[in-house]
Amino acid sequence: MPKPARAKTIALFVPDLGGGGAERVVLAEARDLIRQGHKVDLLLAFAGGELLALLPPQVRVIEFKARRLSAALRPLREYLRRENPDALHATMWPSTVIAIAAHRLARSGARLMVSDQVALSQQVTTFRQRAALRLSTALLYPLADIRVQCSAVAADDLAQLSGIARNRIEVITNPVEPPESLKSNARIEALWQVPKGERIINVGRLKDQKNQANLLRAFARLKRPKARLMILGEGELRAALEELAGELGIAERTIFAGFDIDQWPYLAAADLFVLSSDYEGFPLVLAEAMAAGLKVVSTDCPSGPVELLDGGRFGRLVPCRDPQALADAIDAALDEVGDPERMKARARALAGPAQIERYTALLTN
Repeated sequence: MPKPARAKTIALFVPDLGGGGAERVVLAEARDLIRQGHKVDLLLAFAGGELLALLPPQVRVIEFKARRLSAALRPLREYLRRENPDALHATMWPSTVIAIAAHRLARSGARLMVSDQVALSQQVTTFRQRAALRLSTALLYPLADIRVQCSAVAADDLAQLSGIARNRIEVITNPVEPPESLKSNARIEALWQVPKGERIINVGRLKDQKNQANLLRAFARLKRPKARLMILGEGELRAALEELAGELGIAERTIFAGFDIDQWPYLAAADLFVLSSDYEGFPLVLAEAMAAGLKVVSTDCPSGPVELLDGGRFGRLVPCRDPQALADAIDAALDEVGDPERMKARARALAGPAQIERYTALLTN
């Protein structure tokens, strides 16, 4: 790719570079900007993150090491005054509103983009939180140059929350970057302990939103003694989920594999991917499973699965928090003959390189 006429400095602001889908989008964005010859500063409100090891070495990492997210306002304002970047991209509310405030206080001329990776109204539960979300998006999001959401439903949600016209919100679905050679390895094969055919995998942080408890209850209802379920991820609910697997009598057939920075070999070893979330934005891991050619089952949660799966044409959609419906869909999917190339083509169409190129084009235009 030819280098730009003038290399620009692009700042990417996130709480940290943990192993979530939003952080993987930031990682892909940093890679693409570096490939295009731009300079990238990764600004972390806190410090660290599992994905730091995957950053290109050309990226400069600046850790504010704030004790709480709001405390990142001052160092971000100072950074904008001192470094005067050409553009700033902030991801994930409330990091977005902190970035907008810092941008205004610094009187920065940087092109400002804010983006979210979830239907925002789904992630707040109390009246106070919803009021803060509605007020902050209504007052501050219009001040950004560009607002991005990860799906059409999530963009509709933001428009309703904030009062911003829907045509002023960009929709860019999350990109996936599958490796050129997709294959498992001996260590992962040993974890399964059974041949391919009835290997079910879920990937995600062990937290309420992902609702792996519903998946465990569904798995316990399957009449398939050879089936195995692998949950790839870590989180605050691990002990509770392991206890639940024991209570359901499926502990010996459930593999809690922990977190791995590289999920692709695990997907390559599986037969069926199941998303059990109560809400999502545009679930990157579902797109990754499709890019790996897997059959998929997903809850029909707000907002991305129905778009990715085209209403059920590319995988089965079931109601949230319905373990029997989920079990029936898993059972039917395991009996089906998959079409890996069709799934890969769908993933490329919705989550291919063109998506991350849209991010970088908006920032560097």
